Amino acid sequence: MEVLLCVLLFAANRVWSSEDGTWAVHMQPEVRGLAGYPVVVPCTFSHPRHSQHASVRVHWRLVGSQRTTVLYHCTSKAGASACEPGPQQDPRYRLEGEPRQHDLSLRINDATLGDSGRYYCGLEVEGRDHKSVEDNLGTRLRVEAPPNILSLWVVAREGLSYTAECRTEGSPPPDIQWLRPDHPLEVSTAGPLNLTGDLVISRLQDIEPGWQVTCSGSNPLGKDKATLYLLPPHTPPLKDGAPPHLLLLLVLFLGSKVTMLVGIWVWLVPKGALLWRRPPLTPVRRPEPLSPL
Repeated sequence: MEVLLCVLLFAANRVWSSEDGTWAVHMQPEVRGLAGYPVVVPCTFSHPRHSQHASVRVHWRLVGSQRTTVLYHCTSKAGASACEPGPQQDPRYRLEGEPRQHDLSLRINDATLGDSGRYYCGLEVEGRDHKSVEDNLGTRLRVEAPPNILSLWVVAREGLSYTAECRTEGSPPPDIQWLRPDHPLEVSTAGPLNLTGDLVISRLQDIEPGWQVTCSGSNPLGKDKATLYLLPPHTPPLKDGAPPHLLLLLVLFLGSKVTMLVGIWVWLVPKGALLWRRPPLTPVRRPEPLSPL
């Protein structure tokens, strides 16, 4: 495979040579890097021995799955050792080599999984020998990273069915395993795995309240895991088997009666309606004595 890639790369450079004299750009087929660390994508070029040019413009392109982006461009003037980058250049990218030494290698600081893709190095020669050259195969950059669990949650389905979903990123794509405290779950209990780039989505179906499950992701660079506990539904204690809504209605009814009685009492007391008065005494007439016969 390496011999075939070298032959293809040599053939590509020969095509440029046939069109542009001896100007040619040389790149490696593949470069690997580690997320969080700098990575260098090598690129060199050759030109005629007696070529005359005022300056050289260097550019780097990244062709990803969604779009093509110009990551870096700079201008190296004749006689100058440095290559001046353009305005508003992302500081994560800089030229590692020197154009005067035929080195256009690109340095990427703090590489991420999003930096993976195919990189193309090219240059434009200004002056009498105006040329525009770019490698047509490019270099495949693979940024690798240990697993990182992004999220773990539970989704309720119809019929009181619950499904756990675990989203994990990593490169190479991590292997997902579901575990319980007492034993690992069988592979057949796990839902289908969806692989999108460096993101792996795994679903565990038909979990029950009270379960504690762990999502574990691993690849050759490391592992990561996260645990969730599905709480059982909380049911308030019932009195004499009465439904909760009936107890609530009873409490509201008794509360309204008490409130009404208190209001009546507060309204009647100022009016003296509740004051108790002793009824007046009626004098008792004594019978007159009878006269003797």
